[in-house]
Amino acid sequence: MRLDKFLKVSRLIKRRTLAKEVCAQGRVTRNGTVAKASTSVAPGDELSIRLGQKRITVRVEKVNDTPRKGEAAELYTLLSEERIDADV
Repeated sequence: MRLDKFLKVSRLIKRRTLAKEVCAQGRVTRNGTVAKASTSVAPGDELSIRLGQKRITVRVEKVNDTPRKGEAAELYTLLSEERIDADV
């Protein structure tokens, strides 16, 4: 599954267009490497997303194209959520 679609269906980012913009700005890494929106995501991948003043790190548990609202949180495991400085 594409990274931008995964971010949307997992509800980590609300809209797919916003997910594409965040990826284009280089604020998403997959397994330590900056990832484009078209990068493939598979179970076991570690994603780090910088949104505003925080960085969220998650591990992909499974990939599902059409999860229900309650199932979206099961697609990933939250590893860390940290506050970062504005100049980073």
